[in-house]
Amino acid sequence: MLTMNNDLEGALKNYIKLLDEEEYFEVHEVLEEAWHPLRLRKDPVANLAKGLINGAITFEHIKRNRANVKNKAQMVIASYERHKHLCIETICYYGLFKEACNKIENLKQMHCEIFN
Repeated sequence: MLTMNNDLEGALKNYIKLLDEEEYFEVHEVLEEAWHPLRLRKDPVANLAKGLINGAITFEHIKRNRANVKNKAQMVIASYERHKHLCIETICYYGLFKEACNKIENLKQMHCEIFN
């Protein structure tokens, strides 16, 4: 897991890798560990990270075909939608955040029946 120095870069790399493996709950866990210190120090990327965490959980709901999955997925993805605009070139690890956002967008396209 993450060290005390908050390996955000490593967490984002693992997030991307685990998304590709469809391990959405694990994706959430990996990034959540890095998110806590960001949140506590009010880092500007904390909300973007939280949005990505919720983005991953959205696809766990879909993967498990939860009851009322469409409504649940739309409710959970809302956090990602609110914060994805924070992925701008001036943030730390922009390339990794951008890749993570692109993967969430691709997953949304793959499950367009849920989001349209």
